[in-house]
Amino acid sequence: MVGAACAYYAARAGLSVTVVDRAGAAGGTTGAGEGNILVSDKPPGPELTLALRSAGLWRELGDTLDGSRFELEPKGGLMVARSDAEHAALGSLAARQRAAGVDVVDVPADALTTVEPHLARDLPGGARYPQDMQVQPMLAAAHLLRAARARVLTRTTVTALRRDRTGAVRTVVTDRGTISTPAVVNAAGVWAGEVAALAGTRLPILPRRGFVLVTEARPPLIRHKVYAAGYVDNVGRDDADLGTSPVVEGTRAGTILIGSSRERVGFDPTFSLPALRRLAAEAVRLFPVLAPVQVIRAYRGFRPYSPDHLPTIGPDPRVPGLHHACGHEGAGIGLAPATGEAVAALLTGTRPPIDLRPFAPERHDVHL
Repeated sequence: MVGAACAYYAARAGLSVTVVDRAGAAGGTTGAGEGNILVSDKPPGPELTLALRSAGLWRELGDTLDGSRFELEPKGGLMVARSDAEHAALGSLAARQRAAGVDVVDVPADALTTVEPHLARDLPGGARYPQDMQVQPMLAAAHLLRAARARVLTRTTVTALRRDRTGAVRTVVTDRGTISTPAVVNAAGVWAGEVAALAGTRLPILPRRGFVLVTEARPPLIRHKVYAAGYVDNVGRDDADLGTSPVVEGTRAGTILIGSSRERVGFDPTFSLPALRRLAAEAVRLFPVLAPVQVIRAYRGFRPYSPDHLPTIGPDPRVPGLHHACGHEGAGIGLAPATGEAVAALLTGTRPPIDLRPFAPERHDVHL
């Protein structure tokens, strides 16, 4: 998704764009995502600034490209507390987010079932986030690429990045030939570290495995993207062990998506039954009505985890001609448009609309 957004905004800025993908479009992390476009899960700071900009751009894309074609839904999010301690933490977070420009509506305990009729009756309260949205990520990536009118090379693997005499990257070598270019954008997600290494530099991007359960289709049960307040802390965890926090939402097809889990186990594709059981149990804790509903499948993906929990966006001063747009972890779908817009500005020599210094590649300071 991030690569597709970079292609779209670069092409819109008048550049000629070639997209190289070793699989098919959305064949990696994007195809394994839920399609979250969230401002609610981000404390005040540079990532929230990026998310607010991106939410506005998603709305523009919905108007420009007909968002119904990629299931862009401004359904809003509902964060709920499962304990008094979570409720207090949620209240503090919401107050700080509100001061930073986020639209937040406090929902007391006795009003929760007005917002979501099937929620458990013993929850102490929550907060509703009207700016949160959902999209079908594979469709959205495909439509962005189509609108970009870019040259798209699928089933094509990048094998080397060649530099000229000045040290700048000027040639992309693939298993199907070479491409001459004045600039390369590394939007390889979980594999961005491998691409950086081809240019002789390093990014500390690691895979963080997660699972999603998909239920049988049901009549509409859930109106918003609903998740526990502990989700924010789970996203910000640094340890490698399994962590879960329930995220429950419906789709247009009537199925219900249940997440989310996080663990760093490399690229181990094994399905973890303990993780799946925990996700199901936590979803039923929020929505008891789901107890008899059948799960029809589960899928897993790998998020591009960055140790400081911020994406890497911008030119690499260690390798002229190389730009990075990666490391968004589980927020890549939501943050893609603002990332693509910023990269396109850099490529055309204009000033990006947001401050990219917190996302600068050199902050990692790990030049080979």
